[in-house]
Amino acid sequence: MKIAFVFPGQGSQAVGMAAGFADNAAAAAVMKTADAALGESLSGLIAEGPAEKLNLTVNTQPAVLSVSYALYSAWLAAGGVKPAVAAGHSLGEYTALLAAGTFTLEEAVKLVRFRAEAMQSAVPVGVGGMAAIIGITDEAVEKACAEAAEGEVVEPVNFNSPGQVVIAGNTAAVARACEKCKAAGAKRALPLAVSGPFHSKLLAGAAEKLGVRLSEVEVKTPAFDVIANVDAAVHTAPDDIRTVLARQAASPVQWVKTVHAMKAMGVTHVVECGPGKVLTGLIRRVDPTIETANISSVDAIAALLEKDGFRA
Repeated sequence: MKIAFVFPGQGSQAVGMAAGFADNAAAAAVMKTADAALGESLSGLIAEGPAEKLNLTVNTQPAVLSVSYALYSAWLAAGGVKPAVAAGHSLGEYTALLAAGTFTLEEAVKLVRFRAEAMQSAVPVGVGGMAAIIGITDEAVEKACAEAAEGEVVEPVNFNSPGQVVIAGNTAAVARACEKCKAAGAKRALPLAVSGPFHSKLLAGAAEKLGVRLSEVEVKTPAFDVIANVDAAVHTAPDDIRTVLARQAASPVQWVKTVHAMKAMGVTHVVECGPGKVLTGLIRRVDPTIETANISSVDAIAALLEKDGFRA
């Protein structure tokens, strides 16, 4: 039995997502530290909203990271085993590295707030967008994007599972690519309610800013393997971690390859730690032989600890 933990990204947030562990001392300590690091009541926004404010990228990213790490801290405090491997989807990669001791919590919260600001400001609102393409091959999506570009940017940016790819780029190019994907047999081509073309080449400026910011951050060697989004490989040297995190802002999230990498490393069980269950569903579609579980509350932690192999 080899256990991996995965951490969700932006889009998994919801007002009240910390309600399931409000009285847990370990989780409460994480939220208190996050509030102090940002100099504001992030925990209050998570608990009470409004949703419109929580859904702003600059708030969503530190909020999801903090809640996910609070759950991880509650898991350890309850006697849960540390993972042998970890990964995260986009923002979740920062949480995975935080769990592995690469950053301090204070630094991680401030870093993802900076990341959010850099990503949001890289492209004016309305200039870029994203869409989910369901039901055709990666190669068909890539071909549709190449044909739809017409001098603009549109490209696959999230390889989430077989038959589910997210594209991003200039708004008009994304719309053209959606039509071409439908013509190629896609079951659905859904524009996403996001404020920018995240992980596309249009965010090269954000990646550059992140590189500078990361050069100022203390990065420690992870305590366990963390698989990077950009190449589905494990990086342990601090400078290599800085490089792949900076690249990630303007590079595709290779989630399918990440799941395959876990399997190749001998992972048998994956625990999604954080709000929502998106990654659990994706992993099942990528490789249904991997056992999955989800911990988004103290009750879920207690239930999983009853199963063999999950206690430290």
